[in-house]
Amino acid sequence: MRTKDNTCCFTGHRDISNVTYRQLLDRLEPLIMRLIKNGYKYFACGGALGFDTFAATYILSLKNRGFDAELVLMLPCTDQTAKWGREDAALYEGIKARAYEVVYVSERTYFPGCMQKRNRALVDSSSACICYLSEYGGSGTRQTVEYALSKKMPVVNVAFE
Repeated sequence: MRTKDNTCCFTGHRDISNVTYRQLLDRLEPLIMRLIKNGYKYFACGGALGFDTFAATYILSLKNRGFDAELVLMLPCTDQTAKWGREDAALYEGIKARAYEVVYVSERTYFPGCMQKRNRALVDSSSACICYLSEYGGSGTRQTVEYALSKKMPVVNVAFE
């Protein structure tokens, strides 16, 4: 059964182009393996492009390789992909179809504030956070990390070595 104590959330930027797939995997994999060893089974992300998609596909790959890891999608609205390209939307639908659980934090179409509501739900349902937070700007990722830290949640940033 999914509880806060066995759930880790992901948050990160859409643009992760300043790091290679291999670098990001090398940073993420030991963290996830340690979490699994310590009883974490559920890994929640918000279904956005960029880091969310990377993390979601990684968790699904672990599941395919026999690890006891489940993907939970916490989605901000019912039409998150409305302005996405066809390939990105297809990838999203494939991820969604393979997720252990899909939670819509709002059962309506996009509205101002739905992304923030989703980000808070990710933190509120988890006891650890892995982020990809670069040093630039005030973003949803930064707000989510600040919220997690205000809740005394451990946060690990894989944007830097």
